[in-house]
Amino acid sequence: MTGFTCTKMIQSGQELDMIVGGNVQDFAHKEDLPLGVTDLTVLNKNTIRVTYHPKIVGARELLADPFFRSAKLAPSAVRPQIASGRAHVRMTFLMTILSTLLTIPVLILAWAPLPAHKILYGAISLALATTVQIAIAGPFYTGALKALIFSRMIEMDLLIVLSTTTAYIYSVIAYAYLAAGKPLSTGEFFETSTLLVTLIMVGRAVSALARQRAIESISIESLQTPTALLIDPETHHEQEIDARLLQYQDTFKVLPDTSIVTDGMVIAGETEVDESMVTGEATLVVKMPGLFVVAGSINHSGTLTVRLTRLPGENTIKTIGSMVDEAKSSKPRIQGIADRVAGYFVPVILVITVLVFVIWVAIGKAVRHQSATTTCIVAMTYAISALIVSCPCAIGLAVPLVVVIAGGVAAKHGLIFKSAETIEIARNVSHVIFDKTGTLTQGKLSVEAGEYPMGKADSLAPMLLGLTTNSKHPVSTAIAAHMKALGFQPSKVENVVSVAGKGIEATWNGSTIRAGNPHWLGFEDSPIVHKILSLGLTMFCISMDGELVAVFGLKDLLRPDAIETINRLKKRSVEVSIVSGDNKEAVQSIAGLLGIPESHVRSRCSPGDKQVYVKEMLVPEKSVVMFCGDGTNDAVALAQASIGMHMNEGTDIAQSAADAVLMRPSLSGILTLMDLSRAFYRRVVFNFTWAFFYNVFAILLAAGAFPHARIPPQYAGLGEIVSVLPVIIIAMQLKWARSQRLCSS
Repeated sequence: MTGFTCTKMIQSGQELDMIVGGNVQDFAHKEDLPLGVTDLTVLNKNTIRVTYHPKIVGARELLADPFFRSAKLAPSAVRPQIASGRAHVRMTFLMTILSTLLTIPVLILAWAPLPAHKILYGAISLALATTVQIAIAGPFYTGALKALIFSRMIEMDLLIVLSTTTAYIYSVIAYAYLAAGKPLSTGEFFETSTLLVTLIMVGRAVSALARQRAIESISIESLQTPTALLIDPETHHEQEIDARLLQYQDTFKVLPDTSIVTDGMVIAGETEVDESMVTGEATLVVKMPGLFVVAGSINHSGTLTVRLTRLPGENTIKTIGSMVDEAKSSKPRIQGIADRVAGYFVPVILVITVLVFVIWVAIGKAVRHQSATTTCIVAMTYAISALIVSCPCAIGLAVPLVVVIAGGVAAKHGLIFKSAETIEIARNVSHVIFDKTGTLTQGKLSVEAGEYPMGKADSLAPMLLGLTTNSKHPVSTAIAAHMKALGFQPSKVENVVSVAGKGIEATWNGSTIRAGNPHWLGFEDSPIVHKILSLGLTMFCISMDGELVAVFGLKDLLRPDAIETINRLKKRSVEVSIVSGDNKEAVQSIAGLLGIPESHVRSRCSPGDKQVYVKEMLVPEKSVVMFCGDGTNDAVALAQASIGMHMNEGTDIAQSAADAVLMRPSLSGILTLMDLSRAFYRRVVFNFTWAFFYNVFAILLAAGAFPHARIPPQYAGLGEIVSVLPVIIIAMQLKWARSQRLCSS
């Protein structure tokens, strides 16, 4: 009744659509589902959707299971948002064609020089106009009533209903008088209501097609390759399969000049890969064994053998698509203004329509001295024109369409914003706060110095490897890699606990092991620590039962674009700070290279310290603070900042707390977000301005405010096209603008 439907949006596991033989309902309600299958959902009369845990059972194993012996893989389904949009466009065009076919005879009977058979022509026009009013305009009545009753809102459909119904009812009455032999001074004009409905449908069809093409043009999931070249691990036989049938542990081949089907790690072959469609980085990236490739990127000259790490249903393309959809479904604050304006728009237009009618009645009687019937009919045509030509559609599209396009443009430049508010406020960023390790630096630390104060390096090294081997922190990763390079094997370490912003605790052979920064361990005054600190290295100390047993100094390299990004931020009068959990000497060393003053540098910061610093920077009025980080210890600060920017090489916890994600390791994405935000805002302002001036001018023209110029009621429906197309074109121009022109586009 309300027009709303309930759909399951969140589903754990992977999904596979199958066509089954026999009764699909009986099949879906079978008991004793195969191991790993969690749900069976009926999609249509012969298709079911199987939800399963891919780490328990694979897609090919499901098809081979006797439970699914009567099933086969269904054709790939179009994304629900795209499919529903296409269905809406098809239905709108079908109804437009039908309305056109019904309207043309009415126009011929009204305007063509035919023999005088007014009653017959009127009867035919009445039948056709009634069909248009019920079959074509019927949904307008339903939509207007539902909005009025259930949402307490007066929408655009109500304007259409009132205008077309007024013209139709008058024509019916006029025809009745004609049939009774008492014709009115102004006869029926069925062509007005039918042509009006047809032109409105033409406008909606054109708008729907333009919006759908705009949405599809920025769909990141179109990069997903439908097939994969699977390699049998035993026979090394190659077989082309549907990409949906890939499983964990699979190995697939990537041929030259083809798209990579899903995320994975290269195990054989060397080549260069174009990742620009996913990351926005135009430079070809060299790939060799041990390096990772992402779905949607294009392989160039070489052939790769890749071990799958993420299934197509959860790979980089899917992740980006989900985040873009999340941003599209959210509303920026400026959308609230548009909603309020649209809410007042229709009541105001209704008041204006009444005024137009009253004014023209007064003119007809007092100035033109027309009869009451003629005066009312003339006034009605002006009122109907004013009612129809007004269009809040441009106001309604002013923000959401630009958000959709901006999300797609950002995604293709390696930047994902997770809420529409992010793209709205990024243009006003006044302060950018960076984490150091993994954000300003590459996060690929290497051990530059190491000391064992108590000796026993050979016995301690296996323990250190066991302690750090499962940690994702860049320091731990570097220590583990160093120990492995020296040929050590990890020993068993128990009760490993990560202490955010400080280090690691564990037990080994009955001893308590603590590893982390020297200040947490209490060894900041140790001569060995001072010796390594003087080199400006990142410190990593290990204690056993309170005794310092190992000290390491690690070095990290700045990201290639860090200096340029910081300088460009300064030129925009944006303040820059560094907050880090690293020691003071290491942080100040990086700050010195970037030209960041000591007053804007904080070291040895816990997650809470980072949050406090962000809060302090938010105190000044109108401050918009962006925090850029990558680690779990940055999650609190990412959530606290006006905009949390996450480096995609970091942790999932940090990503969930962030507002935007840099899909490629380049800090220039910060500038891209700010530039895109400015371009977004300019287009929204233009759309609002255009909507205002269009409605003012069109209503005045339709109401007869200009001598010798007016819009007849039957042509007023064209207003929807005139008002909406500029909004769509301006939004699409954001897509056409190149990344290097975002500042000035």
